[in-house]
Amino acid sequence: MPEEIYHIPALLPQTLEALDIHPGGIYVDATYGGGGHSRAIMERLESTKGGHLYSFDQDEDAVKRAVDDDRFTMVYSNFRFITNFMRYYDVDGVDGVLADLGVSFHHFDDTERGFSFRFDGPLDMRMNRNAPRSAADLLNTLSEEELADIFYIYGELKQARAIARTIVKARNGGSAIATINDLISLITPHIDPRKEKKELAQVFQALRIEVNDEMGALKDLLEGALKVLKPGGRLAVITYHSLEDRLVKNFIKTGNFTGKVEKDFFGRTSAPLKAVNNRPIVPDEEEIERNPRSRSAKLRVATKL
Repeated sequence: MPEEIYHIPALLPQTLEALDIHPGGIYVDATYGGGGHSRAIMERLESTKGGHLYSFDQDEDAVKRAVDDDRFTMVYSNFRFITNFMRYYDVDGVDGVLADLGVSFHHFDDTERGFSFRFDGPLDMRMNRNAPRSAADLLNTLSEEELADIFYIYGELKQARAIARTIVKARNGGSAIATINDLISLITPHIDPRKEKKELAQVFQALRIEVNDEMGALKDLLEGALKVLKPGGRLAVITYHSLEDRLVKNFIKTGNFTGKVEKDFFGRTSAPLKAVNNRPIVPDEEEIERNPRSRSAKLRVATKL
């Protein structure tokens, strides 16, 4: 399968510049995906100088596509375990960490994975197919309140409560929710026909985030990246929705996820990172035309102090 079908790397030139790659550096690509970012990083590394890239992915499909190169190590795991694996590989510190949090084209286009409302198929949505709970499991077991919270917090849907109530009523009546069409037929009455694609995307985003604990994993990654980065090392994160971006922005600004600036006894701020750009880097029209799914991408870059 060609890379352009699997996944087109977002903001590639800007990301390479942000990482400030040098030939003998050690880098981490926390989201291998189709390998576009990883290959571009490796092109700038020299094994004779000790340059090396460690890439993470929890999706077996991505791992099978990993490149074979002496400058590269594929880590078949969730990126939230970055500190564990750097310790396992005896890496004392890295010069840069990249995370492109977007979902690969491959996931949206694979009818068996359940990430898109464009096709019918099983309501799965697991990035790691060995994970215990699918989207269908959540819809058929969580309480109305829990489902409403997921749709409201992760999907930012005003009709979250009504959607949750309808789902619980259907399953209590003996209608198991197993497929994408099962879900869409239930929630369509609560979807504004003028915003159908947008609101369905919000429903699916919310479920995907919960199934994969994406926000928890992102927090672990950011804290882990801070531990493994050398002073002067770069952190580059590409986000696609406001929840992710807010976490990354707060962490870069303050070193925590609340965004509250903490000061020591002498009034000095304790933020361990310094933003390289005051505003996030966003795609230009040429990038959006090449890769429409990058339209909402925001790249935030920081240096470890």
